[in-house]
Amino acid sequence: MANSKFNLFRFSGKMKILHLSWCAFFITFLVWFNVAPLLSLIAVSLDLTQNQLKTLLILNVALTIPARVIIGMLTDRFGPKRVYSLLLFACSVPCFIFAFADNFEQLAFARFLLGCIGAGFVIGIRMISEWFPVKELGLAQGIYAGWGNFGSAAAALTLPTLAILFGGENGWRYAIGITGVISLTFAFIYYINVTDTPKGASYYKTSKINAIAVTSKRDLYLLLIIKLPIYAALALLTWKLSPSGVAMLTTQITYLVYVALSVVMLSDFMQTIRANKSLFSHHPPEHEHYDFKQVAVLCLLYFSTFGSELAVVSMLPLFFAHTFEVGVAEAGILASSFAFMNLMSRPAGGWLSDRFGRKPILFTLTVGLALSYFGVAQIDSTWSISAAILLIMLCSFFVQSGEGAVFAVVPLIKRRFTGQIAGITGAYGNAGAVFFLTVYSITSVQIFFYVITASAVLSFIALFFMTEPQGYISESNENGTITRIPVG
Repeated sequence: MANSKFNLFRFSGKMKILHLSWCAFFITFLVWFNVAPLLSLIAVSLDLTQNQLKTLLILNVALTIPARVIIGMLTDRFGPKRVYSLLLFACSVPCFIFAFADNFEQLAFARFLLGCIGAGFVIGIRMISEWFPVKELGLAQGIYAGWGNFGSAAAALTLPTLAILFGGENGWRYAIGITGVISLTFAFIYYINVTDTPKGASYYKTSKINAIAVTSKRDLYLLLIIKLPIYAALALLTWKLSPSGVAMLTTQITYLVYVALSVVMLSDFMQTIRANKSLFSHHPPEHEHYDFKQVAVLCLLYFSTFGSELAVVSMLPLFFAHTFEVGVAEAGILASSFAFMNLMSRPAGGWLSDRFGRKPILFTLTVGLALSYFGVAQIDSTWSISAAILLIMLCSFFVQSGEGAVFAVVPLIKRRFTGQIAGITGAYGNAGAVFFLTVYSITSVQIFFYVITASAVLSFIALFFMTEPQGYISESNENGTITRIPVG
């Protein structure tokens, strides 16, 4: 069934897995971004300041950074079926806590925990890679991610109206609570209806939950370097919450968090070195080799693409409301234009990669990314709303097609570590979101978009160091049998 014809209107075999997986991802984004379009209503209901609202947006993406790395490890070890179902189930709890919160501290705590649900994306990347052949992999991953990403647009389109229909100052609570019920229900639907691989296929899993293995000392040093920005993003978040930012943390607690991050980082580095200590005594078998440089380049690309998308989706409703002086519901609908393009753009990026090559398409899309963000930086109140929406939709095409092109490459590096590679790459997307949202919170909107433009230019330069996936990757199962998997 996994090798049957690609037909979106079928609901059996690999197509059933694709449809259930993008639905799971859609729900994670619906829950994850249920706060952005309701910020104005929540602010009135609980008398929140603008700084507190911006803090909620940053907290919403903070825990996703380590969660994506950890979820990637769990997926490679236990399989996507169990991990996705458990994530949907567990994250409904903080969603309910947020819906019933009475003050900013409770909102912040629940929002911080809800960042974990953003790690669901990583799980589906491994699931789709198990079910689809390489010639369809970019398109399938693009549909999974693009249609799932539309959950943020669905939140912007429906939740403000739903809150208004419920009425009163608690309407937003019912709207958010409903998304928690949907997540809880689909956890059981997913678990009952999917399997990790097609019948008779092997699931190449890691032997234990551990740091990703690399195959050269150079790659080990690069892996350690790649981890640094992830911890830097968490330190940046801590600074934002300190007395120098919104003063949610005291000076003493801020320093304690910095110390804790340093200890965790050193422990992570030591574990990574222990997991790869064999590199200092002998070379791994040829069939285990892969180039970690590829992962580093993809991380930088995802920092610019998905990192900017998360930041822009989070701030766009307020941007439209303030720039064009429109109401909450209308601002949410206008802002959904950015995420709306996910339905077509991300699958298009994957399909173009399948058709014309991974690296050439990434080059083209990254140029478009830089130019379009530069254009968006020019939008102000003198623009017509229609012109602003058209430019934002063009920008979103390059953003989301770029994301699709990035994850058309991720499963082609090393199958056994697909979850962890997706986790690290995805974590960079969230690190980008924290960085860009912090820039947004302390500078003007125009500078915010200029900073994103600069990151796209740096990503373009990094692409020169990427190698087009070719030939095969080799994997060995538990009995030692080696299988060659085509990647180009």
